[in-house]
Amino acid sequence: MKKISSKLAATIVGLCCCLAATAQNYKTGSWDVASLTYHLNNKFVLYGEVQARSQSFTKDFFYHELKGGLTYNLPKKSSVFIGFGNYETYTFPGDFKKPVTANEFRLWEQFVFNNNFSHLRLEHRYRIEQRWINGNYFNRFRYRLNPVIAINHATVVPHTVFASLFDEVFFTDKAPYFIRNRVFAGAGYQFNNLFTVQTGFIRQFDYRVSDGGTGKNFIQTTFFFNVNHTAAKTNVHLSNTD
Repeated sequence: MKKISSKLAATIVGLCCCLAATAQNYKTGSWDVASLTYHLNNKFVLYGEVQARSQSFTKDFFYHELKGGLTYNLPKKSSVFIGFGNYETYTFPGDFKKPVTANEFRLWEQFVFNNNFSHLRLEHRYRIEQRWINGNYFNRFRYRLNPVIAINHATVVPHTVFASLFDEVFFTDKAPYFIRNRVFAGAGYQFNNLFTVQTGFIRQFDYRVSDGGTGKNFIQTTFFFNVNHTAAKTNVHLSNTD
């Protein structure tokens, strides 16, 4: 089993290399993410994340964010979360070239519940956001459906390869109401209880009344760090907080 897991881990690394090569050929951007969960007990979990985004795979970084929050685990595989973050968008092209074109402070509240099946964990996430962008206030509402499929174990535990997919829709309370669709397809490997890596393609399309909208492809690579010193062993759903 360890040999099989090692081969599967090598496959994930190979996938990362293939995605990188594809990104360079087609000017695909990147989202580079590091996230940390810290379990205070079996009910409360602290969360923190840093992220940078680029228009090309290794250059033209135009955006970064820093966010955190607190999860409260409810019975029956559900949870509530409150979060906050700072988001800055810079002039393009260039690597964080000033001036900052958009500065956003955001609060959000969300409810998550999961359905568990054989090898499959299905996450439903509902989120309400309060956004202050350059001093102007906006509301946003989001729903994400995110299946995670364990490949070589019944659930995602150490030495597990998994596939992850999601589709998320974004709405506001002003026209055109439906403003964004974000789709992800990728795979990951959980090395141990502390560390997991995931990579895959994101297709993001923004809808606008004036010209119909525009889309962009990215490669998202996320490093998950999970610290749990409590007696309760929780089954972390490996999905991005974006």
